[in-house]
This record gives sequence, C-alpha cells and structure tokens, in this order.
Amino acid sequence: MASSVNPTVRRRRLGQELRKLRELKGMTAEEVAERLLVSQSKISRLENGRRSISQRDVRDLCSVYGVEDHRIVDSLMQMAKESRQQGWWHAFGDIPYSVYIGLETDAASLRVYEGSLVPGLLQTPNYASAVTEGSWPEATTADVERRVQVRMRRQERITDPENPLRLWAVIDESALRRVVGSNAIMREQMEHLVEFSMRPHITVQVLPYSVGAHPGMYGKFSILEFHDPQDASTVYLEGITSDLYLEKPNDVQAYSVMYEHLRMQALNAEDSRRFILKVAEDWATATEDGED
Repeated sequence: MASSVNPTVRRRRLGQELRKLRELKGMTAEEVAERLLVSQSKISRLENGRRSISQRDVRDLCSVYGVEDHRIVDSLMQMAKESRQQGWWHAFGDIPYSVYIGLETDAASLRVYEGSLVPGLLQTPNYASAVTEGSWPEATTADVERRVQVRMRRQERITDPENPLRLWAVIDESALRRVVGSNAIMREQMEHLVEFSMRPHITVQVLPYSVGAHPGMYGKFSILEFHDPQDASTVYLEGITSDLYLEKPNDVQAYSVMYEHLRMQALNAEDSRRFILKVAEDWATATEDGED
C-alpha cells in the first residue's frame, strides 16, 4: 500500500461511513452491540475512529446493516485494511498522543492556543528536550530523545515545500517568560519563533499580560481542519492520562469563536514579532549577566 495512506484518517473515515450505515438502518449503537454480542463502547469507539477495526468487524457490521452492494462492502473492507497499517510515528514506540499525530499529519490547517509553553511545531530541539525533562521527571534519557525526535519529525509538516500545514498560533506571554532549560535556550527559542513567524503559512500572535482575563485561561486547545470535506474539523484537548477529541459542529463552533476572540485580543503578527525580539534580547542580557 502507498506510504501516503494515513491509518488514523482511514480509521476515522471508515468510522464515519459505518455510523451513516447504522443511522440509515435506524439502529442505535446499543442495538448493534446486542446483535453482535459486544459492548456498546466498542461500537462507539469504532465509529469515532478511536479503535482499530478489522475486516471481520466490517463484514459483521455490514451484515447487521443489510448492506448487499458488494462494491460498498469491498470498499469498506479495503479501508479497514489500510487503517491497520502503521504510520511513521509507530516506529518510535508507544507515543501517548499518536491519534493526534495521525490527524495533524493529514490536516490542512491548525489553530493552536498555548498558555504556558511554545507550541510543539515551533519548538527547537533544545527547548523540546528541556520541556520533556521538566514535564516528565521519571523519563530516561532514551525516553526524552525519542519524544524530541517525534516532535522534530512532526515539524516536517510546516517545512514541507509543496504542502505545508497552515499554522496559526496564539501564545500567552507566560510561555515566553518562563525559563525552560536555560536563558540561552530561551533566547534561541525566541529567535526561532521570529524566524518561523515570517513564513507566509505561519502566523504567530502573542497574548500579552496587559490583556488581563481572556477566554484561553481555561487551558490550551487546538483546532484541526482538513482538505477533504468528509473529514470533520476536530478540537483537540490534551490531558495527562487521556486526550479529548471534539467533532460535534456545536463544539467546534464554540472553540472557533473563542479562538477568534483570542486572535482579536492578541498583538498582530508584526507587533508580536517585535515583542518576541524584545523578549529574546532580555534573555540574551540575562545570559550575559551570568543568570543562566
């Protein structure tokens, strides 16, 4: 199978098609689960693309839904086969946010709000390493290196010369002021932010302390949008032990409106660059003064 196949997206699309078939049949997830002698949660996870789905699962579900067109069944079976392939991220072992990576890899645009750190797609290797070490105290050196490698590989989406990810990042001033690693690492990170913010497909806005209370104070979030209209926009909320993916139109709309408020309250792109450069100078001065 071609390497361009994204198993996460295939699984997601397959789940959407299976949900449509169930709804056309007029059945609830609970009724389907009873027919197949499985849990209702399994049906729900198959439909939302959060669980691996086998060709046997597809065959059984199509039988319950009375699908007689072999072309439809064969198409769904092929999607199931593709969905069980491994994405590039599987080579790095158990990555807790692998579902998100799969979505990010296929996304057309990403809007992200970060309140305490620089977004992963805009981190330098040194900053990423320091973030991982600080947020995961029990991690081994190998664990840290693996996470950093994954983060750097993810960044290929925004450096792809032919199909770069459209990235819009609103970053709270706190992320620019908190010492992560060292003053020298922070200076390097600020200069890196400025450099990438000058690319036409990347917008970086700073939300300064002077704004006061704002909608993003409830926590960080990301909104992913896709090229294919069949793929619903998704809000991603990262957790400690589990993540949350919101796809209902009302949920996505609520977060989209909140993001617009954040963009309006933040400094514009040019003023944000000047602000970050000033912060970089502050970090440079601190380094020269031996505060590292």
